[in-house]
Amino acid sequence: MPSPLEILVPASADNKRLDLFLATAPELSLSRSQIQKLVESGAVLLDGVRVKSKHPLETGQRIQIDLPVDRPSLLRSQKIPFGILYEDKDLIVVNKPAGLVVHPGAGNPDGTLVNALIEHLGPGLQTIFGSQRPGLVHRLDKDTSGCMVVAKTQDAFKSLTKQIGDHSAGRTYLALVWGRFDEDEGSIDAPLGRSGADRRKFAVRMERGKRAVTHFKVRERFTHAVLLELRLETGRTHQIRAHLSSIGRPIVGDPDYGHAPASLPPALAAAIRKAIPRQALHAWKLELEHPSTGKRMVSEAPIPEDFLLAQHLLTHPPLL
Repeated sequence: MPSPLEILVPASADNKRLDLFLATAPELSLSRSQIQKLVESGAVLLDGVRVKSKHPLETGQRIQIDLPVDRPSLLRSQKIPFGILYEDKDLIVVNKPAGLVVHPGAGNPDGTLVNALIEHLGPGLQTIFGSQRPGLVHRLDKDTSGCMVVAKTQDAFKSLTKQIGDHSAGRTYLALVWGRFDEDEGSIDAPLGRSGADRRKFAVRMERGKRAVTHFKVRERFTHAVLLELRLETGRTHQIRAHLSSIGRPIVGDPDYGHAPASLPPALAAAIRKAIPRQALHAWKLELEHPSTGKRMVSEAPIPEDFLLAQHLLTHPPLL
């Protein structure tokens, strides 16, 4: 009989409904309705006690989940290239290439980073975590490149999940952004929630959104764009993309949150679209406390070629 999956409630989930929290937990791959059925059956305990799906959580509580023995099916290992920035017995820090989906899901049954990790680390990774998202403590969008950390043990998973949840982990991004920034640095503090116009997207929702804070610093200015260094204080879905769009400064190449300015010369617009056919967002730096040693570790993902080429074109635009 497998041991119950145990999840420690992070500060970011304080006062959140049990079912809503578990439906987005990276160590599970279950819908909200599936979570509710498990709760109703008594397979989910909060600090050892049965509760209802709508029960509000408190920071530090322990959730125990008895997953069905036939869930999940074993994932296929696949040889998919990805970069390794650091690896030891506790964790692996990868450099995720743009275009690679992080974990299997609707429309992406395989061909993901998780499939590549199982090829690299062996099927034991899924055996340890019993999940379709084994070892994942955070995610990146498909077309965002850069640093991701993956746990290799349950103890490392608990430590890393806590650091991501309470924001003690440092995550710094680089982004090419259309428009001008008069200030050299600043913050965007605006709550985010699902867009009423498109449920796949997120937007500033002053009344119903969740707190979201993004700090930015201008690293370089071009005629039509800027290179920003961005640090996340919170970690909402699409946070950087939605925040920058909300102030009229969308990320270069972002297909969902904005477009190039109308004043952009057509030759330059076409050249940049060809150079970087995705959003110019890169998870550049990841700072963590090592789960075993307690030492602060910093990983940096090299800036990808498409990102550098786009910068070059902004600096040296093609002749009309």
